[in-house]
Amino acid sequence: MRKKIASNSASERLPAPNSNKRSRGRSAAGQLRILIAPPCDWAPLLRCSRCAILAHLFLRDGLAWGGVMDVAYSLDQKGRSMQRLYRKRIVLGVGGGIAAYKSAELVRRLRDQGAEVRVVMTKGGAEFITPLTMQALSGHPVHLDLLDPAAEAAMGHIELAKWADLILIAPATADLIARLAQGIANDLLTTIVLATDATVAIAPAMNQAMWRDASVQANTRQLEERDFRVFGPASGSQACGDVGFGRMLEADDLAQCAADCFQRLSLTGKHVLITAGPTQENIDPVRYITNYSSGKMGFALAEAAVEAGARVTLITGPVNLPTPDRVSRIDVVSARDMLAACEAAIPCDLFIASAAVADYRPEVVAPHKLKKDPSNGDGLLLQMVRNPDILATIATRPDRPFSVGFAAETEHLLDYAARKLKDKNLDLIVANDVANPSIGFNSEENACSVIDRGLHATLFAQTSKAKIARQLVTFIADRMNQV
Repeated sequence: MRKKIASNSASERLPAPNSNKRSRGRSAAGQLRILIAPPCDWAPLLRCSRCAILAHLFLRDGLAWGGVMDVAYSLDQKGRSMQRLYRKRIVLGVGGGIAAYKSAELVRRLRDQGAEVRVVMTKGGAEFITPLTMQALSGHPVHLDLLDPAAEAAMGHIELAKWADLILIAPATADLIARLAQGIANDLLTTIVLATDATVAIAPAMNQAMWRDASVQANTRQLEERDFRVFGPASGSQACGDVGFGRMLEADDLAQCAADCFQRLSLTGKHVLITAGPTQENIDPVRYITNYSSGKMGFALAEAAVEAGARVTLITGPVNLPTPDRVSRIDVVSARDMLAACEAAIPCDLFIASAAVADYRPEVVAPHKLKKDPSNGDGLLLQMVRNPDILATIATRPDRPFSVGFAAETEHLLDYAARKLKDKNLDLIVANDVANPSIGFNSEENACSVIDRGLHATLFAQTSKAKIARQLVTFIADRMNQV
């Protein structure tokens, strides 16, 4: 569905900052085309807190000023967002942990996405949340017992195993993970898993010390080697009062993960090179120049690329983040170190430069700690030299990969990003408004615009960096396949 926002639209009636006679956001070939991927319909866009970044971009950069924008997004026939799990059949297994209370919300989220859900509960799971609750939410009887005569006459373990497109176990306790790893089938849920050809996914949920235990880690790795999907766990406060990894993912995240199971692995067989984090440029042995980048976006992109089937090399500056599973990590410090590591990792199919690289470095690094020198008065003068441009160097090679840059800006976001796209010979550029503290450096969420060579911009509304990363990887892979 396509809507045109004419000059009398709500956004254009507002004063456009820094407006002048030229129409900002336009290229020589015509005007900038905005593609929106919001979580809500267009009508309440300017009022929706989750889409506030979109309105902010429109008004501050003057994109709606003096012309017409094209806005496109997918809707079904009833005007709702397309359901990613439409007519998918999901068996939801509920293990015996306190996180079982989240499974009720998960049923709703799966059904909201169009899935048909059947619930199978272990004996322990039924102690934490009632089967009646799950029956009311799923709209179908809950399956509890392996030897239930009524169930066997209708849809027993074999029928459920054949029926399912996906078996999602949430929560998956340490005991349940161990039984699955050993192939033990002593209840209905584990029997269904052994009997199915469908994709099986688990959402671990347990105390942080239990999750770190070597046997739990070994069992989880064994399941991954057998092509089980493992969603999470997340880090945070736990029911016992501990803090750490072991929390089950939230229902929205699990529904997203379930939908991803049905996507074709868009980067299978591809080598993806990603840079992340800041760089550090030494002044003397105890001081350096750096920036506020946390590396979270780059690490989320690496994880999303692995989920899409890619072989991922992650080159990161100094950060305090765990390495994503199945990612080859290379740690560097300076911009020159990062360039050398990138060139050594070539050839690759896709280069995503999300690192915040220092543009300049001190010309001379003092061999000893700099002291206060009265002869300098109250100041200290550092002579700076330009660092190599990693992104431009890789993007202009004869064997260049598909190249995606990042532009972290505090003003004129799309103008500056579009200029960088052209100057560095990029295929796509991701523009981030780091002046907004809710989506800037060190934040847990992000919102961005992706600009292509035709100066068409796709906007992604504010959400977690993990979700943005999955959306970006899907978008980038689609554009790669069009080349």
